[in-house]
Amino acid sequence: MTCVYTAYILTGMSSKQPIPLFDNLEHLMERPLSAGLSEYQSDFEHARQFLISYRGSQDTFSAYRRELERYLQWLWLVAQKKLAQIKRIDFENYIQFCQSPPDAWIGSKQVPRFLSKEGLRVPNDTWRPFLQQGKGETLKKYYLSQKSLEAMMATISSFYQFMIQEEYLEGNPVALIRQKSKYFRKQQGKATVRRLSELQWAYVIETAQQMAESNPAEHERTLFIMSALFSMYLRISELAASKRWVPVMRHFHRDSDGNWWFTTVGKGNKQRDIAVSDAMLNALKRYRSSLELSALPDLNDNYPLLPKVRGKGPIESTRRIRTIVQSCFDNAMTRLQKDGFSEEALQLEAATVHWLRHTGISEDVKIRPREHVRDDAGHGSSEITDKYIDIELRERHASSKNKKIDPDK
Repeated sequence: MTCVYTAYILTGMSSKQPIPLFDNLEHLMERPLSAGLSEYQSDFEHARQFLISYRGSQDTFSAYRRELERYLQWLWLVAQKKLAQIKRIDFENYIQFCQSPPDAWIGSKQVPRFLSKEGLRVPNDTWRPFLQQGKGETLKKYYLSQKSLEAMMATISSFYQFMIQEEYLEGNPVALIRQKSKYFRKQQGKATVRRLSELQWAYVIETAQQMAESNPAEHERTLFIMSALFSMYLRISELAASKRWVPVMRHFHRDSDGNWWFTTVGKGNKQRDIAVSDAMLNALKRYRSSLELSALPDLNDNYPLLPKVRGKGPIESTRRIRTIVQSCFDNAMTRLQKDGFSEEALQLEAATVHWLRHTGISEDVKIRPREHVRDDAGHGSSEITDKYIDIELRERHASSKNKKIDPDK
């Protein structure tokens, strides 16, 4: 730890509880900077303009907001500097800060940044910039993974380049770090894809079916969501309605050969058509039947793909979809534990919605041409799809099974 970073800690400012800076896209331009940070108003306004430039992609906006918010909180509360004052050594100190943030900056669960009270948007006192991993007994203190570190450095560097182009700043401290390799561990082979095991997925989908049978009014939708995320490799943002895209039933459509497709708009605001399997088509029919709709949609069917159970209109909150999926995961964990699969249950506790996309892709690359999986998944190249092919890893491990340590045994 450098002397400069130690000096920051000794100021006592690092333990000061931060408050959220940037609201969601709908309210982003409404929220002023806290009066106590008024000297940083110009930095704040330029940062907000940087974020609004990514309004075309909710995923990118959310990721950039997270990284920029952490950085500016540290900059103003810990380093007590403006953007123009930051040098290379300062940014290296920020990296060290992120690797071990103070407890006052770490939350135990994901919560919204702002709440609506009496017509006003107010900061949520329970929000924190960093989040602990896992939950319950498996709750672990925040740690900065290699992937998170790479994303953070790329985002902040992009932010500085934006500021340079806007002629607000003259240099990029991230670009001045000549030995970035000292922050990144080199890994041999492919990174592990976070996915469910075959047993875990079998329990999850069976649990969703049981939930649908016990409470059709609410959980037929749950079953459809789990099926769509797995079978069509959807991202959560591709199911939730937004200003740029509202998923409706007619986005399932049939071509002249009688084949069914699903149209969506995904990462980078790119539209793609996903091949719909017979099993997914049957899942759609079952779901539509529960909604008292015809078996299959026509070209004029604008019924919301995921209508709210209570109230009108489509689900707009990705948080709501995460809650639905997590409820299914929790019930599946209980069943796994009850049936004696304690380790599988514990591992499932770390799963997120995105694991369902990874699981669907991983299963399909075993039986489908990778180019077909690539296009359905919306991958920019086959190299991305290749990381899901674990056949070589299985063969590699199988060949090690009978290696001996004691030649006489």
